Amino acid sequence: MSKNLPTISSEAGLSRYLTDIRKFPMLEPDEEYMLGKRFKEHEDRDAAKKLITSHLRLVAKIAMGYRGYGLPISEVISEGNVGLMQAVKKFEPDRGFRLATYAMWWIKASIQEYVLRTWSLVKMGTTSSQKKLFFNLRRIKGQIKALEDGDMRPDQVKLIADQLNVPEADVISMNRRLSGDASLNTPISADKGGGEWQDWLTDEEVTDQETELAERQEMDARHKMLLLAMEDLNEREAAIFKARRLTDKAVTLEVLSQEYDVSRERIRQIEVRAFEKVQQAMQKMAADKND
Repeated sequence: MSKNLPTISSEAGLSRYLTDIRKFPMLEPDEEYMLGKRFKEHEDRDAAKKLITSHLRLVAKIAMGYRGYGLPISEVISEGNVGLMQAVKKFEPDRGFRLATYAMWWIKASIQEYVLRTWSLVKMGTTSSQKKLFFNLRRIKGQIKALEDGDMRPDQVKLIADQLNVPEADVISMNRRLSGDASLNTPISADKGGGEWQDWLTDEEVTDQETELAERQEMDARHKMLLLAMEDLNEREAAIFKARRLTDKAVTLEVLSQEYDVSRERIRQIEVRAFEKVQQAMQKMAADKND
């Protein structure tokens, strides 16, 4: 499926790659639906290629949001393209979704897995809260204007910890890792509390590599199950479910009621129904897996 697609070989080739992918036309809903049907029912490779190439710009746009992690953008885009291909393989045009809405989650998942896999951070990414911290720390630091290099003040650490509902020691540790390797004996200036960074860190239970691998595999499996379970939702249910359950800060019922021109109670009912559908689908998959 990836043959004859534009490739990006280096940072220097980024501009040319972005120019090349703009040449592929965007698809109208009817055309996208027919291409999806052709690939789903007949495994038409040409149809799959058109679906992929028309969404390469979406991958590039999402990938640019991960430039702050210091990884080669060419590799980030390539990983995002892998996620796009997976989305096309799983795409169900009869469910009423546009491919972009569905593919976005596969693209982000693929890129985030690459970022987590590439960053050599101790015990980073083994829990959902640590992943959330990893992917949101820079954004929140920007909001509180704490983006300068070096250590954050204790009040800034507390603010971020409270906002993400994680221990302050995790915020300090993650900030140090994202800022580059440095000694834990690095002194903290007096105006930031004094002492050394190791004074802020708490001992963590040592987890062997096999346990960490098992935890990662379990989280990956659950993530895939969630994506598959959401295929049972219609477009409105999926959008409301994501807005209410899969974002760092849930969109309010009031905002969604205005967007869909229905009452807040109706939005709540749709959310509950969507959650129940996803829950039942995941329970069924788990049961089938154990049989």
